[in-house]
Amino acid sequence: MMASKRRLVLSTLLICAIIFELAYCQRDAREQRTTPGRKPKPSKPKLVKSANKGPRAATAKAKTKATPAAPAQTSLTQVLKKGKFKKVGETISVLTGDTLELRCRGKPVQWGVPPYLEEDDDGRLKIVQHERYGRLTLVNTTGADTGEYTCYPMYCEDTDCRKEYDRAVKVFVFFPDPRELFVPSSEYYEVIQLRTNWPTVLPCQVTSPEAKVTLHREFPPVEVEVDGTEISFNVKKGFTIHRPRPYHAGALFCVASLGNLRQSSTKYMLIYVHYPMTRPAPVIQASSSSLAVGENLQVSCSTVGEPGVAVEFTWEYPGQQIGRPLYTQESISPVGGGASQQQARSVLLVDEVRDVDQGTYTCTTQNLQGAASVSTTVKVVPKTKPRKP
Repeated sequence: MMASKRRLVLSTLLICAIIFELAYCQRDAREQRTTPGRKPKPSKPKLVKSANKGPRAATAKAKTKATPAAPAQTSLTQVLKKGKFKKVGETISVLTGDTLELRCRGKPVQWGVPPYLEEDDDGRLKIVQHERYGRLTLVNTTGADTGEYTCYPMYCEDTDCRKEYDRAVKVFVFFPDPRELFVPSSEYYEVIQLRTNWPTVLPCQVTSPEAKVTLHREFPPVEVEVDGTEISFNVKKGFTIHRPRPYHAGALFCVASLGNLRQSSTKYMLIYVHYPMTRPAPVIQASSSSLAVGENLQVSCSTVGEPGVAVEFTWEYPGQQIGRPLYTQESISPVGGGASQQQARSVLLVDEVRDVDQGTYTCTTQNLQGAASVSTTVKVVPKTKPRKP
């Protein structure tokens, strides 16, 4: 009985060995059919088209519209000695005689420099556009080079390019000069117009941010108070008179001091001009919109504005075609019994109108802020004959 069980176990083991041998041979055959030296490519799952024309299966690639990349942030860096770079702030200082080198990321970019460098191109300024940035180099620098340097990224479509002012980056560069505290000027006197309610700048531009600057009147010789409200000082601009008044007029100049050095600037001759807040807003009215031949016509044009502001009136009328002369009466009167406003008025007089006087009458008013026009139409009808009794 035990012998028969052993024979059964041996037979079972032999059958299993034969099955494993057959499986191994089949695997070898498959490997030999593949290309030698190359790995078999994994099979890709085939996409089955849906019978209906609805949306594709989730396994298919969805075609998405490419969105334009956001423009790179413009940055301005200063190249220092030994290949070092420094991101600039609002202002930097470079010693006179040293080289100023700025790099602005972008392709392409355009540079803005102080007017002095734009007008006098003596070969010291060099601008080069590289693959990813623009480079500005200024050699043999002087105090006159002090000013604002701006990098403008350019937006281009084909060959048409324009500056992107909202992405521009600026830096104000001082070139401290031990002999010149003010940026040199070729003018001994500079005339500046003071306009009512318009901020006025006295450009006392210093070459060093460390210089102390004061404002002075030539006659009488006094220092002008700078309170930060009526008059303020900015080291990058100079003095600003925020709301000019007649008493600000006259000859003024700036004085800068640094260490043992003290210097005066160009003299500024300030002339006050009463500028209106807005241009005129005229109103026109005819004595009648329809007149009979032989009657007299009056066309009035008036505007209300600030006192002391001159208003100029000009007329266009149909009678100009035949050379009818212009007759007007002009007047100025206060409005509302006070001195806060005034009314300027011009009246066009046409005596004994004729057929040629029919048409459009236009009044144009103008002040220092601009001009405005208004019109009205007048009709001329035949004179009615009196009825016989």
